[in-house]
Amino acid sequence: MTQNWNNDHNMSIFEHLEELRHRVFASLIMFSIVTIISFLYIKNISYILQQPAIGIKFLQLAPGEYFFASVKIAIYSGLIISSPFTIYQIMLFILPGLTKKETFLIVPILISSIFLFFLGVLFAYKILAPAALKFLINYGKSIVEPIWSFEQYFNFILLLLFSTGIAFQIPVIQVILGITNIFSSNQMLESWKYILFTSTILGAVLTPSTDPLTQVCLSIAIIVLYFGGIIILKSLNK
Repeated sequence: MTQNWNNDHNMSIFEHLEELRHRVFASLIMFSIVTIISFLYIKNISYILQQPAIGIKFLQLAPGEYFFASVKIAIYSGLIISSPFTIYQIMLFILPGLTKKETFLIVPILISSIFLFFLGVLFAYKILAPAALKFLINYGKSIVEPIWSFEQYFNFILLLLFSTGIAFQIPVIQVILGITNIFSSNQMLESWKYILFTSTILGAVLTPSTDPLTQVCLSIAIIVLYFGGIIILKSLNK
């Protein structure tokens, strides 16, 4: 018979709800603090996000555009930076109800999810964004001068960073499907032809730009992540 990781006492449903309320409240407090700090340092964050588009002149095309864009950037920054703390709170809430075997599976998955998300954000910032912007800037530059809306640019860059971070969760999803015996690594390997096609579609859907170079880079990253997930499942004999 399996034993829970923490079985000092059985909590009532009301105690579980109270603990959940505290965890959610703590996560919201952390998110609010990080968002406020991000807003206070919005110039620094905006400067970092502008780096892939060096040489572009940004305009405020409507009253309050910079202010509303700053609020949006601060909220996104709050979500991303506070996400490890939120996941930590989730771990503290669910761990007492798990067996040791389940704990040794769930904890690495959650930690890997955080790592892969930030790796995806870094990949988008360092590789995808510069490639996309270089294409968009050079295309037709002899005809039109690239002067961009401040808000529309940041909508573009934030969507690219966030969607790439989500796409990098593919190995995590594969491991979950594998350890729950929904799909085996052999079944995933047999579906490689479909994955090539699907990765092309995802590369087109997840990238806000229409340039082929960015889509190809993301598609290749998705394929590498997919086969990386298969290798992990093979090592787990799944």
